[in-house]
Amino acid sequence: QVQLVESGGGSVQSGGSLTLSCAASGYTYSSYYMGWFRQGPGKEREGVAAIDSDGSTTYADSVKGRFTISQDNAKNTLYLQMNSLKPEDTAMYYCAAVPEGTFLSPEWWLLLHSAPSVIWGQGTQVTVTS
Repeated sequence: QVQLVESGGGSVQSGGSLTLSCAASGYTYSSYYMGWFRQGPGKEREGVAAIDSDGSTTYADSVKGRFTISQDNAKNTLYLQMNSLKPEDTAMYYCAAVPEGTFLSPEWWLLLHSAPSVIWGQGTQVTVTS
């Protein structure tokens, strides 16, 4: 059974840092794009960051320079290091995976979000207080 399990969310003051983790199981991890998406209160879901099997990364403009996506293929684990957090980063953060080739590129996946083959985690809450 394909499964993504996030951890590492919590509450932090503005300017602080958090690292999210996503443990993947049940599929061939290396043949997927991996990514992070978020949905804030009263907002639509947005793509945050994505990484392909070669390690190439892409980020939403709102998090560039502050967030870093990475993966440990040996551990089948995806990470999101979040620095200089702002109150507007408050959201439920979702880990996701999609087979490479479903979208033209990870950038397109961040923009389009969904396809029947996308696997979603259950989400982890991040709250940034001012």
